Amino acid sequence: MITIAIDGHSSCGKSTMAKNLAKELGYVYIDTGAMYRSVTYYAMQNGMIDAEGNIDTDRLQAAMPDIHISFKFNPETGRPDTYLNGIRVEDKIRTLEVSNHVSPIATLGFVREAMVAQQREMGKAKGVILDGRDIGTVVFPDAELKVFVTASAEIRAQRRYDELTAKGETCNYDEILKNVQERDYIDSHREISPLTKAEDAIVLDNSNMTIAEQQEWLLKLTREAVSASE
Repeated sequence: MITIAIDGHSSCGKSTMAKNLAKELGYVYIDTGAMYRSVTYYAMQNGMIDAEGNIDTDRLQAAMPDIHISFKFNPETGRPDTYLNGIRVEDKIRTLEVSNHVSPIATLGFVREAMVAQQREMGKAKGVILDGRDIGTVVFPDAELKVFVTASAEIRAQRRYDELTAKGETCNYDEILKNVQERDYIDSHREISPLTKAEDAIVLDNSNMTIAEQQEWLLKLTREAVSASE
């Protein structure tokens, strides 16, 4: 078994790829993006983000020891759901409102430190797949397979729009595109663990690929990495 790190821009399908690959291999999937979304949701629910988007960092930092995130397999979907302090929040953390606040939360050093510690603990035994922004560069720099996924901002915005619409949410494409572009900038320019491609990561531009084509590509790559590690 190996550790697989999948990094890349927001809304480029990293989570779908990672979840499907984990199911195929029987590996444990750790959704690091969901972890930062859960912290964001916690902050929103507890009045730590005001109407202008300002974060009460002192209160949030004090609350970090009480924020515990876990994943439980959902037999109906065949994928793991996210739990915040024992309560399922899988759907609540996927809203556009959470998306609009997650990048500033993820730039906070004390938040990243706490989440990275939890991620490393989850991945100690190998046989894990993690996706996020800094898995191959910070969390697991020694991962046997690193993939960096990207796609055009317009295509990623359309995918996000389709996803939210399918869930019955009312949304605006232009607003989503603006959110995608803003998250790209924040993620790439933050001081702590910015979004960068690891030197040994393999790039996948999936702008014009189907999910099935992506999975076939990733499965072939994984089998080669597993063979090389044996």
